Amino acid sequence: MIRKNNLANGSATYTAQVRFKRAGKTIFQETQTFERERVAKAWLARRRHELEQPGALEKKLAPGGTLAEAIDAYTQDTDRIGKTKAQVLKALKSYEIASKPMSEIQSHDVVELARQLGDGRKPQTVQNYLSHLGAIFAVARSAYGYDVGRDVVRDALESTRRLGMTRKSGKRDRRPTIDEMDRLMEHFADVQRKRPSSNPMHVICAFALFSTRRQEEIIRITWSDLDEPHSRVIVRDMKNPGQKVGNDVIVDLPPEALAIIRTMPRIDARIFPFSTDAISAAFTRACAFLEIEDLHFHDLRHEGVSRLFEMGWTIPQVSGVSGHRSWSSLQRYSHLRQTGDKWAGWGWIKHLNAPR
Repeated sequence: MIRKNNLANGSATYTAQVRFKRAGKTIFQETQTFERERVAKAWLARRRHELEQPGALEKKLAPGGTLAEAIDAYTQDTDRIGKTKAQVLKALKSYEIASKPMSEIQSHDVVELARQLGDGRKPQTVQNYLSHLGAIFAVARSAYGYDVGRDVVRDALESTRRLGMTRKSGKRDRRPTIDEMDRLMEHFADVQRKRPSSNPMHVICAFALFSTRRQEEIIRITWSDLDEPHSRVIVRDMKNPGQKVGNDVIVDLPPEALAIIRTMPRIDARIFPFSTDAISAAFTRACAFLEIEDLHFHDLRHEGVSRLFEMGWTIPQVSGVSGHRSWSSLQRYSHLRQTGDKWAGWGWIKHLNAPR
């Protein structure tokens, strides 16, 4: 439709309006005014043709929310988002890309974000940031109606890998020595002797090693999750690619791990009523104080899995303890040979099992 507007000076302008209706209701309209009728008619014809193309009108009708708004919607909808993921998404909101409408973000914008993230971060860390961003784009269209392409982040990841901006994390092979564990255990036991209210980090570390559990899994185990007669426990929300929340897995407890649980006081619904922040901070401080280099708490899980293979356990048996859903994930341990249990007779086992 074109409407002529007569002006006071005797001239005229022409207002062109393109309008679409569904079920008798206007769902979209766009208006623009021109000084010449011919130009108005040309714009109207061109604009109507553009909007009649497949998907064009839906794109205009889609919500125009920003990435920051999409992140907020995602975090509110996700009941138990992982701590690391929550921190990453919060950090992403501070970058310029977060203020852009989702419909306008293209792969080159994500590549530029990778450049900015790369300032002071390793390529492996940048990849993790982009992977968490990809989760937003994966649900934005179906969950929130945003006009986005699921391939935006995927294509950007391909480019950033080729440019060396991102890289998959390499497999760590760091394992604690008996001497290092002795020093850590003595340090933590001494801390608790001096401050009885502090976390029993020596107990937690030993349990992590013998149970092969991650620290966030350890603190979620409840007494009701324990099947003591069968030496098993339910691990809630076990980490697994593509699924975490609701991924509850029953795992076996090696004798040493069950013995440690039996020494814990029943003062809480959780067997280990502590926080991951406190555990992580205490372990990091202790390693720095003892000058133990490049040892992470997660390396205790790696040591525990390695120990089982060196004891001659099969992949199915080890998987029953570690909780690995895919046996192929355990192929990294295929180079290990049966050499026995280097932790057999370890003095701290007897010490931890003594009445406290």
